[in-house]
Amino acid sequence: MPSYTNSKPEWAPEQDDANFACNVMSGIEGIKDTTVGNINPNIKSGALKPKPKKALSVEEFVKGVSEGNRGILSRAITLIESNNPNHFAKAQRVLQGLLPRTGKALRVGITGVPGAGKSTTIEAFGNMLCDLGHRVAVLAVDPTSSVTRGSILGDKTRMGTLSTRPEAFIRPSPAGGTLGGVARKSRETMLLCEAAGYDVILVETVGVGQSETTVRSMVDFFMLIVLTGAGDELQGIKKGIMELADAIVVNKADGDNYLKAKVARADYERMLEYIRPATEGWKTHAYLASAVKKTGLKELWDIIRAFQKVTSDSGVFQRRREAQLIDWVHSMIDEHLHNLFFDDPVVLGRIPEIEEAVLKGIISPTQAVAELIHIFDIQRATERHVDLFHPENK
Repeated sequence: MPSYTNSKPEWAPEQDDANFACNVMSGIEGIKDTTVGNINPNIKSGALKPKPKKALSVEEFVKGVSEGNRGILSRAITLIESNNPNHFAKAQRVLQGLLPRTGKALRVGITGVPGAGKSTTIEAFGNMLCDLGHRVAVLAVDPTSSVTRGSILGDKTRMGTLSTRPEAFIRPSPAGGTLGGVARKSRETMLLCEAAGYDVILVETVGVGQSETTVRSMVDFFMLIVLTGAGDELQGIKKGIMELADAIVVNKADGDNYLKAKVARADYERMLEYIRPATEGWKTHAYLASAVKKTGLKELWDIIRAFQKVTSDSGVFQRRREAQLIDWVHSMIDEHLHNLFFDDPVVLGRIPEIEEAVLKGIISPTQAVAELIHIFDIQRATERHVDLFHPENK
């Protein structure tokens, strides 16, 4: 049995007290290299390897998601999010098999400036919905670094209680540099969650900005979370985002901040008088809430349900869903044509030469575009991609 010794780090205070609880444990005698492979020879030699997960068929994916299997749902979302071209056709067949089970959930988009308390509000709101008997899926879009292309994906850690509930499913996803962090993959992820039986979908966006129109185009109800005291520094973005909101929630309306929150609510109500409502037949208002004290959340849910009833009775709800589907088709066309163009080897071969000519002032940017379009052959490009959409022709 090896013996261990405890020692204090060199930066430990001289006066030892109960507030200092940091000790350094000695290493294992004889081990100089502390890599995992050295500590466990079986891992180093390859004798211990994690068993690879069995690849699921399309039918197994459809069956598992339909039965609400969270593990298979997660794997189906990973398949949808994969950038591997070989996964695209399979993901689309899975989605096709689940389409009849989609469209029955209420979709709510939630946005706000960093620090407004979006994640805290979603956790409190989601817990309340679970207590009311709903199944809640949270699609939390994390900002993607423009330098490393990486994302922290830490929303689950900020929703500690909600993430442990069997009625809830949280899926952090990288924005990937797409408009507003939400594109085709997020839309299809939302459909998978609906097919798995989640009746309320909460989509948390990266932040406030005109790019949030992408979120507006995929949800039924759009909520803007704001703070008190957010005045002149936000005037440049307020109007654009407020025109999209079906409700404005002044968060952190508790304690000493309550009176300030009431003033902020009145200010937003006055601003809303000069803005056209985001949804036909529905008047946008500002509301008070506290995610920490859990006040105002039940009232907010009542507002969302009232919105659903009013717009369903008038036909606006269904017309918006139909318009969103057509918008989805158009955005997919834009994305696919963009990929066809920039994946074409002839275009890729000429781009450096033409870009250099633009930089030297030999041709204008407009002439450069015309030249690249001229050498692009849509038939040649389509032949390289046809199997993605028609796998039976492979």
